[in-house]
Amino acid sequence: MLRIGSRGSRLALTQAELAADRLRGPGIEIALVPITTAGDRDRTKPFGEIGERGVFVKELEEALLDGRIDLAVHSAKDMTSTDTEGLVVGAYLPREDPRDALCGASEIEPGMRIGTASVRRRAQLLTLEPSLSIEPLRGNIDTRLRKRRERGLDAVVLAACGLDRLGLAEQIGHRFDPDVMLPEAGQGALALQVRAGEEELVTAVGDEETARRVEAERAVVAAIGGGCLAPIAAHHDGTTLTALVADPNGRWLERRTGDDPVALASELAALAA
Repeated sequence: MLRIGSRGSRLALTQAELAADRLRGPGIEIALVPITTAGDRDRTKPFGEIGERGVFVKELEEALLDGRIDLAVHSAKDMTSTDTEGLVVGAYLPREDPRDALCGASEIEPGMRIGTASVRRRAQLLTLEPSLSIEPLRGNIDTRLRKRRERGLDAVVLAACGLDRLGLAEQIGHRFDPDVMLPEAGQGALALQVRAGEEELVTAVGDEETARRVEAERAVVAAIGGGCLAPIAAHHDGTTLTALVADPNGRWLERRTGDDPVALASELAALAA
């Protein structure tokens, strides 16, 4: 029996099923094990107050280390930029759309009220249009779409891949080109995390090109430093690695491209200091 750990949201379970479909084979039985994370329990505080990266990962990693599950399926964007001791990403599934999506409107207009809990999205939105009112908005995809209507927001910004996976692509009014809004490192990719030494459980279903790109993105974020308080983003389009740091309120934004994640990070970290 192969036990796959996942958050319990509709999207997380859908993503776990995508992994299960690839891993199924003759004689392989699979059980999905839903696990509640800190980010699921506390849906009111801003991510920054409960630890923005890793809040949807820690409890899954603990279950993996304790032997309660055999692998964990994560949205790669939710993971910390460095591997937890004793655990590794054994494979990434082929990446889907990494872009951010605007739901409720087809374009950004002055004075709009837009919901997002992401400091990365907030910084880039305010850089695009300083007159925007960015309002904190948390919850799963269905909740955020509902809250947009209830609160009379003009739009919300979500990951396009999640909407696509749930069959909600019709909710998308606009998909931001990465040249306009740089995605979170790992966005669009699913990471299959296992205990170190047990990579053979998942390597057969991994996509090498996705791994190359996402690992470069994670490397630049790690090199900038987890203690950096400025919003950080990184995206590899297959040819070029791009990263940015920004002021949370959009007063400044610095974007750089290059091939070496460490050199790129060093340049950006100096700007964010």
